[in-house]
Amino acid sequence: MKFETHTYPLTILERHLDSFGHVNNAAYLEIFEEARWDLITRKNYGLDKVQQTKIGPTILEVNLRFHREVKLRQNIVIHTRTENYEGKVGVIIQEMKDESGQLHCTATLKMGLFDLQARKLIPATPEWLHAVGLIS
Repeated sequence: MKFETHTYPLTILERHLDSFGHVNNAAYLEIFEEARWDLITRKNYGLDKVQQTKIGPTILEVNLRFHREVKLRQNIVIHTRTENYEGKVGVIIQEMKDESGQLHCTATLKMGLFDLQARKLIPATPEWLHAVGLIS
């Protein structure tokens, strides 16, 4: 199976920085989340769909690995791909790279599809698999 990679460009702004002048560790999570929402929204599974169906993504585990610092006004690109999806749990890999392609941070996430009414994980639907780039 061919896994699609979504790209999301972003310029680092003052709101992303900590007192050392580089991206705050919590801001990495927000940036990666922004890129994931961009991916699924472009695949017709945005917030409107989540609110309509009462079924949406939930993060089960996150691992961040910092390779090099990211500074103010630096242009970056977030590369997002679904590594696998077995049963109710998928693995998403996100890489933050600069314009030259140097890797700055890697996020590995375990996630699932959550039924907001039943309050439990459910198997991935075809629409969800499409949204995360596993089905064309």
